[in-house]
Amino acid sequence: MRNTVFIVSLGCPKNLVDTEVMAGLLLTNGFMLAEEPAQADLYLINTCAFLPEAREEAYENIREAIRWKKKRKSGRRIVVTGCLSQKISLDELYKSYPEVDIFLPVDAIGKLAEILQGATVPHCSGSPTFLADETMPRLLLTMPHVAFLKIADGCNNCCAYCSIPGIRGHLRCRTQESILKEARDLVDGGAKELVLIAQDITAYDQPGGLGALLRKLNDVHGDFRIRLLYTHPAHYTDDFITAMAECKKVISYLDIPLQHISDRILKAQFRRVTTAETRALLKKLRTTIPDLVLRTTFITGLPGETEAEFEELKDFIREQRFERCGVFAYSPEPDTPAANYPDQIPYEIARTRADELLELQQSIMLERNREWIGKKDRVLIDQLFEEGACGRGSLDAPEIDNQVWVTAPYPLEVGQFYDIIYTEADEFELHGEIQ
Repeated sequence: MRNTVFIVSLGCPKNLVDTEVMAGLLLTNGFMLAEEPAQADLYLINTCAFLPEAREEAYENIREAIRWKKKRKSGRRIVVTGCLSQKISLDELYKSYPEVDIFLPVDAIGKLAEILQGATVPHCSGSPTFLADETMPRLLLTMPHVAFLKIADGCNNCCAYCSIPGIRGHLRCRTQESILKEARDLVDGGAKELVLIAQDITAYDQPGGLGALLRKLNDVHGDFRIRLLYTHPAHYTDDFITAMAECKKVISYLDIPLQHISDRILKAQFRRVTTAETRALLKKLRTTIPDLVLRTTFITGLPGETEAEFEELKDFIREQRFERCGVFAYSPEPDTPAANYPDQIPYEIARTRADELLELQQSIMLERNREWIGKKDRVLIDQLFEEGACGRGSLDAPEIDNQVWVTAPYPLEVGQFYDIIYTEADEFELHGEIQ
């Protein structure tokens, strides 16, 4: 059992890619992976620290690991990596959880195996610079036919409410060649859906930008599709929009967090986009890309948000009828500008406003889903059941959105595409039949 690792990955798909890289590094350096904690002598937690809820989830997992460690007198180690170790001072973490053997910040990811083998001193300081590329081993922990493709890390947007730039560092982008090499390897390995991710993929700053990258990815040989997550409304270009419309492998789905629509709130958020610019962008996207599915998120309760501004946001959601939408209640993040704004709104009010928007969005999503009844789509099967199968069409990202339940007159295969017609829909699920 020496050097047998049980891994817990918390947070977003971007963090999951880091976990996959760590798993690959461990396996190629003589470690083994355990399916259950009882089988392991090393408990590795890759943490998220984006919001208070994420930090509490990380702390709860640390406490669970400590309980695991105490079940044996000696020989067990706990290692905590990722965003929590970057956001909270290491001195504070070791003081709060002395049972943890090592806390490692983001830049230690590429040195994990050496650190655990005692060959490297775990000392990292300053803004992270680590960026995994195609040369690093990676063990996919997703469904075999789905892979997240991280094209960049870090963020230069510095929104007033967000701690990510302080946690993940400045924007750093992979070269086209590096991304294309990994994309080919993933497709050759069986990936049918590549999900491009970064803190902001529209900030991709290599020659030709995101539009050029999409055209190159579209030319990669194989039967697969490309989905885009995490874009910023201030960074859209005509070339990117045109490339998305023209590239057949890029599905008509965009994740575009808008966060608010009031000009005053957008300015306070440091979003670098106005109400008029937001509306113009959405109109251009809907016009240029047929059957576009838009996912967005909003924040309620930013300091000083008035009832009138909240009503403006509510009217905007009614008007735009987004296919997919999430809402966060604002809570102050230490070391961000918004945390020091006057007129802080009680969290209970921010939460009540968020719940009101989610209730509104649920009715809109029901209408939007029902609009697909009778339409055709291409579904990728994720799971099989006795009564049929479930998968995802163009409307739904893995682990985030809805599922499609599929019936067919013959057995289906996981990881394969099938053409369907939608027959039923509610707020959270769609149903379809094989043509």
